Amino acid sequence: MMVTPGRDTSRRHRHVVVVGGGISGLATALALAEQTAGADVTIDVREADTLVGGKLRTSPFAGLDAVDEGADAFLARVPDATALAHRVGLGAQLTSPTGAKAAVWHHGLHTLPEGLALGVPGDLLRLAGSSLLSWRGKARAALEPLLPRRADDGDAIGALVRGRFGDEVHERLVDALVGSIYGADTDRFSLAMVPQLAALAGSGRSLLLGARRMRHRAVEPAGPLFLAPAAGMGALATATAVAAGDAGVTIRTDAQVRMLARDGDRWRVDGVVADAVVLATPARATAPLVEQAAPELARLLATMDHAGIAIVTVAVDRWPERLAGRSGYLVPKPVQRTVTAVSFGSQKWAHWRHDDHEILRISLGRDGLAIDGLDDDDLVACAVDEVGRHLDVDLQPVATRLSRWPAAFPQYRPHHRGWLAAVHAARPAGLFVTGASYEGIGVPACIARATETATDVATWLTG
Repeated sequence: MMVTPGRDTSRRHRHVVVVGGGISGLATALALAEQTAGADVTIDVREADTLVGGKLRTSPFAGLDAVDEGADAFLARVPDATALAHRVGLGAQLTSPTGAKAAVWHHGLHTLPEGLALGVPGDLLRLAGSSLLSWRGKARAALEPLLPRRADDGDAIGALVRGRFGDEVHERLVDALVGSIYGADTDRFSLAMVPQLAALAGSGRSLLLGARRMRHRAVEPAGPLFLAPAAGMGALATATAVAAGDAGVTIRTDAQVRMLARDGDRWRVDGVVADAVVLATPARATAPLVEQAAPELARLLATMDHAGIAIVTVAVDRWPERLAGRSGYLVPKPVQRTVTAVSFGSQKWAHWRHDDHEILRISLGRDGLAIDGLDDDDLVACAVDEVGRHLDVDLQPVATRLSRWPAAFPQYRPHHRGWLAAVHAARPAGLFVTGASYEGIGVPACIARATETATDVATWLTG
């Protein structure tokens, strides 16, 4: 029998329950099954929804077999999601976006200037040639390399970028980009939790010179920046669930966990005894579940803020030639109503192209821009009306789909790492947390943390 090195095979049969069947829970279960292969360990995933995948969901739309309702790609240059896709048999099906260019809408469409690092300028000449900033904003940005090093800005992205470049660079570039990725108001978002910006902030006095040095030193990696399965991001979750099942994991859907309690040195999950429990669910939603067993942990988790968004997908049959070659646009916070970003899906993804119409995915809501009070008809109307006004186009959709994602984006407030340390200190033995609420929102970050969590659980089981 194959045994994990160092494992005490005299110990009793071990049972692990993973709460949450999103990509974090599924990846944790698969990695743990692989790390404990040959040992007497059973792994049980409980998912409250009727389907696994969490926020990775794909469904047919407007004659296409697979159009994503949530995330439509993952960052390829962070290896974890790419590696998982190959591990679960999707490697040959990965595809990348077209070369279409993104824009920012600020009283008209403006192509994003080149030389940016998550919106931070690294080339003043290219910034000067952009129509996005006013001459006042460009002049303020040009002062950045001359400014002295600032004191601690309190770990907020906005305070740092506004202080270095002024308001226009922050609002029309950095906040527009980072805010779109994280559903965030970057004036209240942790700098330390955005690795590329944190690295720039730590690279020297000037952010602009740091961005320039990074660009010049970087060896351009082979391959695309983003990837996705041709069958959609939901296929990644489904294939991971299948691989976990093949590895011996039991996955139960429509199985909401309602009770978690200590049972000596073990745990009881809805009456089932477990040696270890992994909570792969959003922090605030997890808090009530651990309130009796770990009140301090529950108190900390309840303080996590989450932002809700919605995505309205539309198909339109009249599309202006002047918009060809664009992948979509971002809407800066000062000119937002409800729409924060628009993806021209048929121009971003070659396999979404259709002879009869164009597919658009319209994002609404963010931290500080709540949409919960709008009913479905209002959300669709806002999306269509605002995008039509932005583009000066009478959209007249021939098909629409609304996907609501309440509390979808955890908000990493300044000094999030201190909160995270307190969370881990408050965890009782045998209880683990993983997922987007803790150490990374993107799919690769969730998968990376899931693998680390699996290792932590395997180590605990051998102890």
